Amino acid sequence: MRHRLYRKVFLAIALLTGLVSYRLASAGCSRVMQVPVAPVGQSVTIDGNAVGGIYPDLLRELKDECTFAFMPVPWARLEKMFETGSADLLIPASRTSRRDEIGIFVPMILVRATLISIASERPGVKSAQELIERHDIKVAVVRGYDYGPAYSTLLKELNRQGRLTMEADPLSVARILKAGVADVTIMAPSVLAGVIQNNDKVRDMLDKLRFEPISELPWIESGVYISKSSVSTEDKTALKESLERAAKSGVVWKAFQRHYSANLLKEGARPR
Repeated sequence: MRHRLYRKVFLAIALLTGLVSYRLASAGCSRVMQVPVAPVGQSVTIDGNAVGGIYPDLLRELKDECTFAFMPVPWARLEKMFETGSADLLIPASRTSRRDEIGIFVPMILVRATLISIASERPGVKSAQELIERHDIKVAVVRGYDYGPAYSTLLKELNRQGRLTMEADPLSVARILKAGVADVTIMAPSVLAGVIQNNDKVRDMLDKLRFEPISELPWIESGVYISKSSVSTEDKTALKESLERAAKSGVVWKAFQRHYSANLLKEGARPR
């Protein structure tokens, strides 16, 4: 009799332990994740206070595991918020050693920054050194964008020469390219093409874009950064596991294929 009672107690404890373990294993985030966003092609779109695009849609698909609050801000401010721990996620972001120091990276796709201009008879540029030596070419970029050490070094030299303009967002870059204030920009083709697709005033540029790969700017990983400082250990684990499952499914690349032509993707985006 006593043996049967002990057995029942043991089974009850085991069942309870199993239920608790399952709940802990399947638990999502402990709080709402703060995600400031800036317009980045079709990856992040902003219409007033309405936030959409490939990456916000990806995060919304994780609603059963984590909840996200989006806040539109300029990209340079967004980057600063992530550096200071007031942003929990950075989306989308290319992988850099500087960002690796403050965030956990989950790669989704590969991207490449290229030289982009409105098609003309201008002789082609194939390297950073050629661009540096072409003093007649004025360059515009988005403040805060980072495509690695070679990109940063190139921008420093262009700025020293007085040939660099920094804008708040890709749409501003598109506008000054169209106005002739700048001759070229350097960014991922999908970013510039995405904002051009969404804006009536510059949409006529889309079929006139010229893409020139720069030898020093390689293909790099792009995806999501999770803050090391603002997100708890448990929440980092939950977010990382959810995002890694999404990455394995290829959902981001499939979305890129829906939003962009194959010719444009060939220039600056590919699956991992």
